[in-house]
Amino acid sequence: MTLMKTYKRFDLNFVKGKGVYLYEKNGDQYLDFVAGIAVNCLGHSNEKIVKTIKDQSEKLIHISNLYFDDNQINLAKKLIELSDHQSVFFCNSGSEAIEGALKIARKYGQKKGKNKMLYFDNAFHGRTLGALSVTSNEKYKKSFKPLMPKVEKVKFNDTVDFLDKFDEDVCAVIIEPIQGEGGINPADEAFIKLIREKTLAKDALLIFDEVQAGIGRTGKFFAYKGFDVIPDVIALAKGLGGGVPIGAFISNEKADVLTYGDHGCTFGGNPFVTAVSNVVVDEISDDKFLESVVEKGKYLMDKLNEMMEKSPIITKVKGKGLMIGIDFEIDSKIIVNLALEEKLLIVNAGMNTIRLVPALNVTFKEIDAFIYLFKSVIKKAESL
Repeated sequence: MTLMKTYKRFDLNFVKGKGVYLYEKNGDQYLDFVAGIAVNCLGHSNEKIVKTIKDQSEKLIHISNLYFDDNQINLAKKLIELSDHQSVFFCNSGSEAIEGALKIARKYGQKKGKNKMLYFDNAFHGRTLGALSVTSNEKYKKSFKPLMPKVEKVKFNDTVDFLDKFDEDVCAVIIEPIQGEGGINPADEAFIKLIREKTLAKDALLIFDEVQAGIGRTGKFFAYKGFDVIPDVIALAKGLGGGVPIGAFISNEKADVLTYGDHGCTFGGNPFVTAVSNVVVDEISDDKFLESVVEKGKYLMDKLNEMMEKSPIITKVKGKGLMIGIDFEIDSKIIVNLALEEKLLIVNAGMNTIRLVPALNVTFKEIDAFIYLFKSVIKKAESL
């Protein structure tokens, strides 16, 4: 064995993809509603992305951040124009984006004489040591302790617990507006507003982890736009590159505290990945595109709610846009494995939730194809 045993992989070897379909080495076609876990936001082998990759690879791939590059500058400008923020740092992944956001919080807090951070149960922010420290699932953390000190867990959407644990020593609160790995759990808008109110009043930072929920996934380019608050720092990745590895964290003026030597990233925001990301951002930030995400998300949720009314094992349908969770009475792994028999790719989130995060340009016809296959999956599961 040459690969470390860090993933329990399915016995599938994909060699080609087009749109929302993947093709196995033996030629079998699979309908993909995983999309690289919310990464392939424009589907597989998107023509604009492929052309950009070809063109940019013949010009410049990497130069380091010792020099300027128009692709990086243009992408930064677009993200700032689309947000309410001031500066961007590019990295390679969601975990790296979270690490950068946590460093901002620590430095900001140090200046204010504060050093405690609050996070939430069922949160997942990544697997690096800092990100793990504010991740809830103990099974991911236990082998790597001691982790970062001065962090405290709060019950998600629980006003009383939040107010009890928020004190003068808090320098930052980190939250997913919609929890991804934890089960597609949307934050209550009132709860988010309370957090924003308290962090502003006590001079602490609000960090939004939009690694999974950002870049159009909820029907807004930034997920925070759907919650009527403005966070100080936003962590991004996944859909930002449409398949190439790129992450970013962006800050407002208040949180713009990093300076020379504070942080770095060798590959972060190189000409190759930012060229692709520019194409992705241009496509997804279009108002009509975002409207279509909302429409298709509603269409899919309506179909799933119809199924729930007739199924004894589906207990809840939830989410926003094309970030949808389905809760079950049974272990969601059973549903994932039954779906493979139907040549359908889906992914679980927690013990009892299936997560649907298809390409954002999925068509209504392809959603109908998914529903057809998923009904067969549910029928099999109900007969177990």
